[in-house]
Amino acid sequence: MPHMTVNTPFAISFVVVMNAEKYMKRCLDIARLGLGRVAPNPMVGAVLIYENKIIGEGYHELFGGPHAEVNAINDALGKGNKELIRRSTLYVCLEPCLHYGKTPPCSELIIHHEIPKVVIGCRDPYPEVNGKGIAKLKAAGIEVVEGILEEECKELNKRFIVFQKQHRPFVILKWAETRDNYLAPLDPAKGAKERLFISNEYTHRLVHKWRSEESSILVGTNTALSDDPLLTARLWKGKNPTRLVIDMKLKLPGSLNIFNKAARTIIFNTLKHEEEDDLFFYRVREEVSLVRQISNALYQLKIQSVIVEGGARLLQSLIDEGLWDEARVIRNKELVIREGLKAPLLREVEQKRQQIVGSDEFILYEHIR
Repeated sequence: MPHMTVNTPFAISFVVVMNAEKYMKRCLDIARLGLGRVAPNPMVGAVLIYENKIIGEGYHELFGGPHAEVNAINDALGKGNKELIRRSTLYVCLEPCLHYGKTPPCSELIIHHEIPKVVIGCRDPYPEVNGKGIAKLKAAGIEVVEGILEEECKELNKRFIVFQKQHRPFVILKWAETRDNYLAPLDPAKGAKERLFISNEYTHRLVHKWRSEESSILVGTNTALSDDPLLTARLWKGKNPTRLVIDMKLKLPGSLNIFNKAARTIIFNTLKHEEEDDLFFYRVREEVSLVRQISNALYQLKIQSVIVEGGARLLQSLIDEGLWDEARVIRNKELVIREGLKAPLLREVEQKRQQIVGSDEFILYEHIR
């Protein structure tokens, strides 16, 4: 007897949901290509579907450039699918905008092309958009479906969401430590810290990838002076983050790499507030929490995320004040030094472990509020 398929309402709805999730995953996949390139805008991907086939797709590629919906529609037009657009469904991982910014509103473009149905991953928390883009589409007679892979869509744009809702940058703490939780040994003769390379070359390249994905990178005075870091993403294809350095009394010598003009650099200090080409001296006050002043400054400067690479006191102060979202710790599981500069202390937080290469282990801690 041949196998028969019964198209019950449940079976049909299950297939519809599975297809919706499949196309939203595609939106997420292409949206990630904008990581490190679109901030302070969110990462967004969009696909146009007609009869279970992608007839056009696109993502937000560069800050100031066309949004995902524009690129998806243009892709469909370029493939000769103009007549199919008005019979297709648009999938997009973030609510379409309806305000004029660097580009015209995407909601108006959707209405103009008479797209009958739009499926959205999550709402845009930006006050000028939040729910208003959806309302405009519905008012134009467009069917709108919300909440497809909503948590995944929020995770994709966690930097943007923190920036919009908490009015601060997304803060990533990063350090490398020995198996016994030290950042550096002590030189017994000098009583000072020696430079110790805890991680391997592969991990070092991974850190440069991380840098290319964030808007800025922050170090303290001692790290800038003792390590003389470049703070660039030179080992990975992508842009350099804005360099942030704490130098309260402006004592760091101009010969350091942070002054080499390879990237925009902001010096937080108590003496002056002025800008010289790519060098910005940002004045702060001594009697107010420094890390909170830096957080507020980055929000005002529209710097959406920061990766903090030291020193130990700076990292610990961010932890103690609860001003962090992720801690990315690289631990050498074989190296033991028994004394030295202790790594920052994290309280009870969720963590995920991942072996990298050789003796290096990557531990991701997430600050769940």
